[in-house]
Amino acid sequence: MAEIYGTQDEPTPMGCDPVDLARVEAIVRQAGTSFAAGMRILPPFRRYGMYAIYAFCRMVDDIADGDAPNLRGAEHASARIERLNAWRERIARLYADKPEDALDRVLHAAIRFFSLKQKDFDAVIDGMTMDAEGAIVAPDEVTLDLYCDRVASAVGRLSVHVFGDSSKHAERVAYHLGRALQLTNILRDVAEDARIGRLYLPKELLARFDVPADPQKALAAPGLAGVMKIISVRARDHFRQAFAAMKKCDRKAMVPARLMGGCYLAILDSLERRGWDHVRTEASVSKVRKAVGVLQAFAA
Repeated sequence: MAEIYGTQDEPTPMGCDPVDLARVEAIVRQAGTSFAAGMRILPPFRRYGMYAIYAFCRMVDDIADGDAPNLRGAEHASARIERLNAWRERIARLYADKPEDALDRVLHAAIRFFSLKQKDFDAVIDGMTMDAEGAIVAPDEVTLDLYCDRVASAVGRLSVHVFGDSSKHAERVAYHLGRALQLTNILRDVAEDARIGRLYLPKELLARFDVPADPQKALAAPGLAGVMKIISVRARDHFRQAFAAMKKCDRKAMVPARLMGGCYLAILDSLERRGWDHVRTEASVSKVRKAVGVLQAFAA
């Protein structure tokens, strides 16, 4: 249930209209993820700043994946790119102080309130465009890292500002944690991605382990486990460096980042316990395992 603001005793977060805040929160809740609950730990003005960023990310992600209305299928790639370019123009209008609807107005308030950078919003759109242009299959190492930076670390750069730390150390947190989370996603979703013709594993590693650069054939290749293990080591190293950078940041500001990192660390642990020879088998993560991951993140 959305909170009620706007009374004389309770000013609205970021000075936004309560109706606009409620609409943005509704977008987040309709996504059906645990994000809304996770952000409850933040004070209202930071929470709604994160809701606005999440709503933006959700909407452009739906466009890139073809989940938005009338955008399904390879034949609609040009329409998806057009919609993403429209979002790029929409972000530019916000930086020109020309918001048009509820999400615009809350995003505009967050941009001004937290000094969010336009280039980070643009980077997210660039990452979504990479997916929208066609299925990504066996990118080279440079392209994979660029993709991770755009779809994950750029979101992290926006987020740390909202969390309350804009230092160079917080930028390092975003750099490493974003990559850690995205590489973990790639490891977790390799079989699901293959079903829709995607393969995010780098072609250099695939060639090294004699794995075909074909989504379905790769799943059955004996060398796939070696590729997955190397990516998991990279992800774990990014987690390590992210947690190390957090020690140099504002402690309170890093609480949400540690929580998120801990939850994903639990996912990586679960994948490693399952083993890389069983990528078609889902690796479940219990609440206890997540709690352990969060404890590890705060102890790191």
